[in-house]
Amino acid sequence: MKAVINTENLSKWYGNVLGISEISLEITSGIKGLLGPNGAGKSTFLKILCGQLKPNIGTITILGEPVFSNYPLFSRIGFCPEHECYYRGNTGWQQVVFMAKLHGFDNKTAAEKAEAAIDKVGLLDAKDKLIREYSMGMKQRLKFAASIVHDPEVLLLDEPMRGIDPLWRVKIVQLIKEFGKAGKTVIVASHILPEIEIMTNDIILIHQGKVFAQGDIHYIRNLMDSHPHMISVECTHPRKLAGMMLDRNYILNVNFHENDREVTFNTNKRDQFFDLLNRLIVEHDIDVTEIFSPDDNLQAVFDYLVGR
Repeated sequence: MKAVINTENLSKWYGNVLGISEISLEITSGIKGLLGPNGAGKSTFLKILCGQLKPNIGTITILGEPVFSNYPLFSRIGFCPEHECYYRGNTGWQQVVFMAKLHGFDNKTAAEKAEAAIDKVGLLDAKDKLIREYSMGMKQRLKFAASIVHDPEVLLLDEPMRGIDPLWRVKIVQLIKEFGKAGKTVIVASHILPEIEIMTNDIILIHQGKVFAQGDIHYIRNLMDSHPHMISVECTHPRKLAGMMLDRNYILNVNFHENDREVTFNTNKRDQFFDLLNRLIVEHDIDVTEIFSPDDNLQAVFDYLVGR
C-alpha cells in the first residue's frame, strides 16, 4: 500500500528542549494510533504534519506534496488540536461555518457542511450558544466537527476524547472508524492506551521524542524475543494440563491462580506452545473456558519498549 505520509529524519527542538528527534515514518491509509505519555512529542509531531510548525531538520510529504507553506494542501488535511482554539465571541455555528469558509467554500455550501458536521457530533440544539458557555466535552466535540467539516483526506486528532462523556466517546470512536473504513488516513494521538486499542491495532509508539515501534501491536509483541510470552489458560484441570507440559524446555515457568481454574505459562516459543496446548486439549478432553495473553496488549508492549 502506498504511503500517504512520509517523514524522514524529522526533528524539532525549542531552544534546549527536544520536541521530536529523527522521526522517519511511512504512514498508509486507515486509522493509526499515536501513543505516548504526556510530553512524548505527539503534539509537536501532529503540528508539523499539519504545517503549523516547521521542523528544524528533516523532510515531510503528505499525499505526495511538501507540507510547509503549501496552502492548497491544507484543505485536504483536518486537524483537531489538543487545546481550545476558537474565538470566544463566536457561537458554535459561527465557528464551524468560519472553518468551512477558510477551506474555500461559498456561504451556502459552508452553511450546509457546517450543519452536517455539527449534527454528527450532536450539537445542533446548542449551535447558537456562545462557545464560552459550552462544557468541556461540548467544546471537544465542536473541535472535532470543525476538523471534519471539509471532509479531509487526512485527519489528525490530538487527544480527541479528553473531557467527552462516555456516551459520546462511543459515538466519536464510531465516527473515527467510519473515516478509516472510507479509505482516509486518520492519526489519533493519545496517552490513554484503552482509547487507542478500541480504534486500531496499528500503532506508532513514541517516547521522549523518538519512535520506538510502528505497526500491528501483536506483531510488535511477537518480535520481542527478550520478553517471554505470558499465556493464561482457564480450564477444568489446570494442574493436570501444567503437569503434561512442564517437561518442554520452552516452558519457562508456571503460575497457578487462587480460583483453581486458571494457570499462566511463560514461554519463549509461542507457536510451539500453542501446538502442544491444542493437541493436549483434544487428546485429554480438557474443557477450556478461555485462553488469553495478559501481556499481549498495548500497555505491556509500551512498558517493555520504554524499559519500565
